[in-house]
Amino acid sequence: MLSDPAAPTWWDKAATTLENEDVRLRPIDAGDRDALHAIAMDPHIWRYFVSRVDSDEDFHAFFDATLADHRAGRRAVFVITDKGTGRTAGSMSYGNIAQADGRLEIGWSWLGRDFRGQGVNRWAKYLLLQHAFENLGVERVEFKTDELNNQARNGLRNIGAIEEGTLRSFNPMPGNRRRDAVFFSILRTEWPRVKKQLELGPKVVADAR
Repeated sequence: MLSDPAAPTWWDKAATTLENEDVRLRPIDAGDRDALHAIAMDPHIWRYFVSRVDSDEDFHAFFDATLADHRAGRRAVFVITDKGTGRTAGSMSYGNIAQADGRLEIGWSWLGRDFRGQGVNRWAKYLLLQHAFENLGVERVEFKTDELNNQARNGLRNIGAIEEGTLRSFNPMPGNRRRDAVFFSILRTEWPRVKKQLELGPKVVADAR
């Protein structure tokens, strides 16, 4: 049966505000520059990231590229607010959206120093997974991380994501290194188990990318 060309696509529905008692995720806009800049100048954030922010100029180039990706539909980029403090905590994205194949990726994740280990990441991941499986109708959610990032790998295992394998020399990294990327996934059939695991906590989902 042919799909309805007028029906909303995943891209139409992905970028929306998601929230619970702990966190709010909303689509990024130009006015988020200063709040994100205030928490981004921490080299720990960028240790395993595919780009590096070492200066104000680096941050502004990073923010401009992120906003351009969001506006062009290459990613659905969310800004995370910690509702306990009312402060901007960081960012996560949907990307590599392949509706015809029933899959997307959650990644491009980073948090300011004050918000790590506080459950912010776990609840942000929870909301993105819930939206993907329960509203968009995704069959497979992917994550990938640096083979060297043991914290992220352990965090993804802790929520029940399945480690699938390593793609060697996957992409260039700052410092002239090529990253070996480890892929994880959660399938629609696994979501009820993962959802319960996230709700019970208090394991913290480490930044996956």
